[in-house]
Amino acid sequence: MKPSALRKKVVVFGGGTGLSTLLRGLKKYPVDVTAVVTVADDGGSSGRLLDQYDIPPPGDVRKVMAALSDVEPLIEQLFQYRFKAQDGLNGHSLGNLMLAAMTDITGDFASAVRKMGQVLNIKGKVLPAANQRITLHAELEDGTIVTGESKIPMYARKIRRVYLSPQDAEPLPETTAAIRQADLIIIGPGSLYTSILPSLLVQDIRKEVLSSKARKVYVGNLTTQKGETYRYTASEHVAALYDHVEKPFLDAVLLNSKDILPLLSEAGQTVTSWPVERDLDRLRELVPHIYQEDIALAVDGRVLHDAEKVAEWFMDYIAGEAASTEQA
Repeated sequence: MKPSALRKKVVVFGGGTGLSTLLRGLKKYPVDVTAVVTVADDGGSSGRLLDQYDIPPPGDVRKVMAALSDVEPLIEQLFQYRFKAQDGLNGHSLGNLMLAAMTDITGDFASAVRKMGQVLNIKGKVLPAANQRITLHAELEDGTIVTGESKIPMYARKIRRVYLSPQDAEPLPETTAAIRQADLIIIGPGSLYTSILPSLLVQDIRKEVLSSKARKVYVGNLTTQKGETYRYTASEHVAALYDHVEKPFLDAVLLNSKDILPLLSEAGQTVTSWPVERDLDRLRELVPHIYQEDIALAVDGRVLHDAEKVAEWFMDYIAGEAASTEQA
């Protein structure tokens, strides 16, 4: 891997565990990272704060900030701490409460995220996809309309499309500027319909991504998700992205190369998870370049992307040293 004379600008879209895992690897390299995080979450602590304080849900933003933080482990653990006492604090994350308090102090959620980033000494930028409340809706295959990010997977039916309200939600100028200046745009990994697509459905973000000259890479999920993408193949994930963005836009896809059934068994996930099938023939019709690497591992009862390996691969990709591998 050759050192680069200039720091490349990388914009990453997503939310939840998948995005946080990727960022923990990328923050160790000399790149300027901007994470654009969904604010469509309406469940748990985020949902309660959304209702009580009329702020965008802080949950995914909190996880990403923790992933990019450069503080003592105890401080990060404190930020992620979730109260368990049977009172008004039960279920709340301390980080969510801090972001709600900072929003009240600064009068603006984006400003709160920026200030909290300084406290946590984050390596990069964390930008909410919008600076206001956004509601995610899903139209299921049978025509049923489901409102609310947390409710969509509960129906366990095939999703025809997802959409936002308000449809004219605006991103921060800082977000569109970051996309415009990016050398690389990374999509995922994460929940396709409830973590990745909500950010791309913000109209001005979608336009900037489509017009950007940066290379765009989708990191394929390791397993399908019950209630969202059960038994989806790799190409079906990509097709759903194209259907919602209304145009093919990816330059490459990064997939895990090895059978993960042993890892799923090790993690105890064989009942609820299914490996994403690498249907390469169909995928080649959708994406110019397919890359496959051994990038999965089992950690604490979950099968996740290996943050170190994925980040190292992206550094090779930026440097033009990643070889396209399409073997089955």
